[in-house]
Amino acid sequence: MQLSRMVNFHKVMGDTTRIQIISLLKQGPLHGQAIAGKLGLKPPTISHHMAKLKEIDVVKQVRDKNTIYYHLKEKTLYALAMAVTKIGESDMNKEFEVTQDEQSSIIKNFFTDQNKLKVFPAQRKKKLVVLEYMIRGLKEGESYEEKEINAHIKTYYDDYATIRREWIMCLFMNRNDGIYQINPKEMWLS
Repeated sequence: MQLSRMVNFHKVMGDTTRIQIISLLKQGPLHGQAIAGKLGLKPPTISHHMAKLKEIDVVKQVRDKNTIYYHLKEKTLYALAMAVTKIGESDMNKEFEVTQDEQSSIIKNFFTDQNKLKVFPAQRKKKLVVLEYMIRGLKEGESYEEKEINAHIKTYYDDYATIRREWIMCLFMNRNDGIYQINPKEMWLS
């Protein structure tokens, strides 16, 4: 899960009214007027909070004639709430573990003598080795603009958008307002 999605989830959920709404919706679907009545708030306030909860995909709305009912997406809520506790878990990463010999073999097979990536691997284990190899030279704690990241990636591979996206999805780095930073190595999926 992307780090930015986890952060956004916790920002949105850091509100007493939204937690109260989640609590009410755990009992079953409700329409905005009912939620407003139970919480002693005005309907526009509820609409504002529901928009925030829909933004993080923990509620969905279902129209019944002229009334919109809000349903809690419990599986999504649980997955987002638990995501931060799963970062760095060794069981999660075991399937991607490689020996030093395997790593050397993967690098040898996927990179030319000029250090250019021949083809981006489809297999997850190999992909993670390649991504880790290509991130060398970028320093943890430093901030990079997108053009700097693109230039770094182009020294290995022309499709910089794919590599950038994979680095973020595999938690090698995070992006905030167009600025990229390397995550601590303990967060990486590799």
